[in-house]
Amino acid sequence: MKFTRRAFVLTSGAVVGLPAWARFAWAAPPPREADIAVVGAGAAGIAAARRVLAAGRSVVVVEATGQIGGRCLTDAATFGVPFDRGARWLYNPDSNPVARLARPLGFEITPAPRGQRLRIGRRNARAGEMEDFLAALVRVNRAIGDAARGKADSPCLDALPKDLGEWRATAEFVLGPLGTGKDLKDISVMDFARAAERSGDSFCRQGLGALLTKLAAGVPVATATPATRIVWSNRGAEIETPAGRIAARAVIVTASTNVLAAGRIKFSPELPRRVLDAAARLGLGSSDRIALELPGNPLGLARDDVVIEQSNGARTGALLANVGGSSLCTVEVAGGFGRELSAQGEAAMVAFATEWLGRMYGSDIAASVRRTAVTQWNAMPYVLGARSVAAPGGQPSRKILGEPLGALSFAGEATHETLWGTVGGAWESGERAAEAALRRIGALKPEPAAATTRRKKKRNN
Repeated sequence: MKFTRRAFVLTSGAVVGLPAWARFAWAAPPPREADIAVVGAGAAGIAAARRVLAAGRSVVVVEATGQIGGRCLTDAATFGVPFDRGARWLYNPDSNPVARLARPLGFEITPAPRGQRLRIGRRNARAGEMEDFLAALVRVNRAIGDAARGKADSPCLDALPKDLGEWRATAEFVLGPLGTGKDLKDISVMDFARAAERSGDSFCRQGLGALLTKLAAGVPVATATPATRIVWSNRGAEIETPAGRIAARAVIVTASTNVLAAGRIKFSPELPRRVLDAAARLGLGSSDRIALELPGNPLGLARDDVVIEQSNGARTGALLANVGGSSLCTVEVAGGFGRELSAQGEAAMVAFATEWLGRMYGSDIAASVRRTAVTQWNAMPYVLGARSVAAPGGQPSRKILGEPLGALSFAGEATHETLWGTVGGAWESGERAAEAALRRIGALKPEPAAATTRRKKKRNN
């Protein structure tokens, strides 16, 4: 994975959602048939549905939860300012399809600040120390890239240089838990190295969830309507829900890999073993956010400052301070430590965040905390995690999961071979799956072989 010199900017991928008052949904049961049906109203599902509608064909989206957005959720109520509980960042904004759609709708896409901070104990890192850290990140990325050129896949951790010294734990955190949601020991070097560069880190001032909600305007979505069983064949498919059955000529499933691997949706006939294995090898990492209201700026930080620490182990986090100029600060916890902490509950998460900030800025920080909130994505029954990360040996699973099965196909960030773990990758995968489904039902002309080759080259560059 190529990182810019701003590599330690928070890179949590998970997600977009909407407030209940803003979502489009049926008051009555969804229609009983459509040309194409979509399971899941996250970025991939909304992108797929919009593409079908643009082709003049009928579509219905069924969403298990009560909101649109899947693993993306903007909460504007708790703190009175947009708080993205899931995905926060848009990468490569000049080419990102979601960023391009945002601006004409009046949404502000703002670059992340350039002056991220690295704390060493109670002080900021000196210029020389920052250069040493960035040099360590470059060495680790180069080592992982070299390992990926071998014949056999291996864990990223095995590729790390042995002489990283005092920067080893920090580099592991930035490139593993913070960057992907998993520890480096659980990540494929080939998947990591194939990831497209995530540069130009930007976020939406109104919230990614609010943006996805706006993009879903006019899309027929039935919320609180989980797909319990999908009957599929070469001729068509049928989705069973508590509100009834929906027949379609093609079905696109955008459920997370953890939901698929856990069997939360039944399939008849059962999915081939290779597909289930692919989902399991692309299991979701863990990324959660601890939000603290800190009036009066007791940390003395600027708007949207990003802070990490020189750590000596996995028990660490990343801070985004004064979000959008407000008093809201969030602490990101991820990977194995984040998963364990999240399982302990909200009180333990808030206690860690205040203790962690106290170590860096003084113990009196705890007295400044007002309102708090946390996310716990691993416990969300229709998500079960953050974003997909290939286990060692699992990189080919992305292509396997993206292959159609008769009238059934899958989409989502997990099926994107280079932009996995991103909202932009999820959106692109939804459009791609929709176009394949439209060609299948005769609504689009078959794609010429030359065009297919060009598209694959572009996607992998």
